[in-house]
Amino acid sequence: MSFLQKKFDIVILILLYFSLIIGFFLNEDLNGGARSDYEGYKIIIKKFNENLKYFFLNYNEFGNRHSPVTIILLSFIQNIFLNDVVTRFIFLHINLLLIPIFFCCLKIRFPFIKKNIALLIAGVIFLSPTFRSLTIWPDSRILGVFFFTIGIFFYLKFTQKNYLFKYAIFNTFFIVLASYISPNFSVFSIFFLFKFLKKISINKIILLIVINFLLSLPALYYIFFLDIFFFTAGKTPGLYGDSVSLDFNLSNKILIISSIVFFHLLIFLREKEFFFKISYLFGNKVIILLITLFHLILCFFFNYLPIFTGGGFFFQLSHYLFNGNELFFLISLISLIFIFSLCINSFSNFMIFSLLIISNLQLTIYHKYYEPLIFILFFLLLDINLNFKNFFKNKKNLIYLYAFNLILPFAKFYKKIFFF
Repeated sequence: MSFLQKKFDIVILILLYFSLIIGFFLNEDLNGGARSDYEGYKIIIKKFNENLKYFFLNYNEFGNRHSPVTIILLSFIQNIFLNDVVTRFIFLHINLLLIPIFFCCLKIRFPFIKKNIALLIAGVIFLSPTFRSLTIWPDSRILGVFFFTIGIFFYLKFTQKNYLFKYAIFNTFFIVLASYISPNFSVFSIFFLFKFLKKISINKIILLIVINFLLSLPALYYIFFLDIFFFTAGKTPGLYGDSVSLDFNLSNKILIISSIVFFHLLIFLREKEFFFKISYLFGNKVIILLITLFHLILCFFFNYLPIFTGGGFFFQLSHYLFNGNELFFLISLISLIFIFSLCINSFSNFMIFSLLIISNLQLTIYHKYYEPLIFILFFLLLDINLNFKNFFKNKKNLIYLYAFNLILPFAKFYKKIFFF
């Protein structure tokens, strides 16, 4: 057996790594807005260095709705190396730590998985346009996913090590840290507290809540007492210069986010167990009727427009092909049935999907908010009716997984119309 055959997983990872480095020096930006967002960061970093006090007390004036913690980290690195390219290169390698952390999580969740298979599955993240763009052009999103995945790592350790309380504390710490980087992750503390509640005493749960609260005090004071509400800073496309607005139209969020989840998990429908559970629902006329009625209500209140940008792959595809929501509404109905099939016997799955929906407070809903997050959640947290032993044994599944995950980068590279 040749060296390439023996070390195929390592060779693939090295090639994917070098593709990212090449993308770095070619200023790759598959998402389309990562570079401009970073240029905005640089202006704020300059303000931070000039007047620290003014930066903290007037952050919402800078027109940036991302956490100031990322700005502080970038400023710290830049003040040491005094070079923008070096700062970005270091930040790139910090974000790259997401892949080995995901690999470690896979090894804990699936003790039977072979090392080379786990490495190749973790390597799929290299193909994510969001990961590539926001790693090449520093942003809070992937860094938040990184710390969130560390939180999952300690949750998995908690489940595998006789529910040792210290792992629950570590999980709480890193979920809070992820929330400081990217505030949308804060809602997931509800999920983990729910999981811990089933395995540890109420006194320890109260202690976790107290720890969570104490760690959150700086953020709560900053937002609610100093009134630095940066979540609505910046501008919303299509609203003619208006600030980013909070939006509580659940119809928009449920339909769009469901379709995004469906897109990312579509590849797994080729697995018989996974497909059977969904196809079984189509034989239940009562359930299909109820979901359809729910879907019609959501469609009636749906008012998301292409000028806002975003909306996900299927929303943009529908407007590109038919200049309307017809295709999107059809796929969103299938998406709802798909998600219902995952939630019908799993309250944990229902919580995860609900938290994904409420984590998006603003009007705009972008595909990048959920990528590669959904991929990570599928393998690490979701209760899935799938024989993973057989899935990992079949090498064709890895080929399909890589082929499918090449769709987004190629679509974004060749079709600038897909601003999802």
